Amino acid sequence: MAHLLNRIVTEGRLKVILPDGRQRTFGPGAPPKVTLRINDWRTVRRLGVRPDLELGEAWMDQRIQLEEGTLRDLLAIACRALRELEQTRWHQVQRRLLRPLRYLAQFNPLGRARRNVAHHYDLSDELFDLFLDEDRQYSCAYFQNGDESLETAQQKKKRHIAAKLCLEPGQEVLDIGSGWGGMGLSLARYAPVNVTGVTLSTEQLRVARARAQEAGLDDRVAFELQDYRERQGPYDRIVSVGMFEHVGVTHYREFFGHLRRLLKPDGIALIHAIGRISPPARTNPWIAKYIFPGGYCPALSEVLRAVEKSRLWVTDVEILRLHYAETLRAWHDRFVANRERIKALYDERFCRMWEYYLLASEAAFRHLDHMVFQIQLSRDRRAVPLTRDYISEAEDRLAALDGEDRQGLKAVKRTG
Repeated sequence: MAHLLNRIVTEGRLKVILPDGRQRTFGPGAPPKVTLRINDWRTVRRLGVRPDLELGEAWMDQRIQLEEGTLRDLLAIACRALRELEQTRWHQVQRRLLRPLRYLAQFNPLGRARRNVAHHYDLSDELFDLFLDEDRQYSCAYFQNGDESLETAQQKKKRHIAAKLCLEPGQEVLDIGSGWGGMGLSLARYAPVNVTGVTLSTEQLRVARARAQEAGLDDRVAFELQDYRERQGPYDRIVSVGMFEHVGVTHYREFFGHLRRLLKPDGIALIHAIGRISPPARTNPWIAKYIFPGGYCPALSEVLRAVEKSRLWVTDVEILRLHYAETLRAWHDRFVANRERIKALYDERFCRMWEYYLLASEAAFRHLDHMVFQIQLSRDRRAVPLTRDYISEAEDRLAALDGEDRQGLKAVKRTG
């Protein structure tokens, strides 16, 4: 392991204290500086064989401790080292050997998709309240200026998406992966449209329905416990935020084919999801095992290849680079501020697992190849304006609406 670390730790300084007390130092020495104690030789061996899985497990089980620096510092060094590791011959061979397995891991028929969603999203209701914004937006926020609060950035994200949907009164909107209902409720407030949200999480469904009723919008906003593949159209608008990562690469052609069938001839769809700028790869094994089973953040080439087969027009693509890194930093800060309350809900191991998840995800956006894409799609090339000016114009209009009395919107009755 020492020989490999000498080769791949090219930034920062990593000091490792072995179980027998010996110390080894790697890296050029500039910050970040981390001192890591490893408690047993079994962990040393496992770190040498599967560092992408073992580092997270060893952190959860407290088989490693930080004596200098923070977990964010350690993960920054690890991500930069991973970039070097990916250039080694052994890693490239391993990547080719393991690639076929990702198709099996991402096979998501209805039953498996429901179990995967429940694993993450059917956790304690209070947990998500303790680190998300007030609207429970569990996806990348939009830091237009860079200094927004989390609440403001999430509101701007919803406006940005609504602007790209070109909403018109009376339209039928489908929200695929509707979460706790925040996006669907916002769209119904921005325009007198009818929204149907579908989710596979029983906990999210319960909260979303209660929120719609409390807001007086349950006559125009409905939520169903249903897979997108079970919906019948047609819809004027389709939106999906933070759900495409759970579709599975083996189902991309099915997803976009069904999307086309659900859309009216002049309909518009907007997909907001995590992707990567690198070629197709596989999900980090620790994330797949503990956080998002069946999840995958695709290369754009994989997504667009499936879109081509569906005969949909790609009418706009936008890449959000560091927006999710800032979102995850805000979530982590709130998680830490409420750590004792979360520990009371679960235990110390759960807290360490989620701290690792939030910080490792942030590091993937800051130091590796992760980004967020928004792809606007339509069956008709003329469905959206010819230039992008309409997006900022609509955002300004919706921003004004956010400051207005919304009681009048609640009186508009659901049609159809």
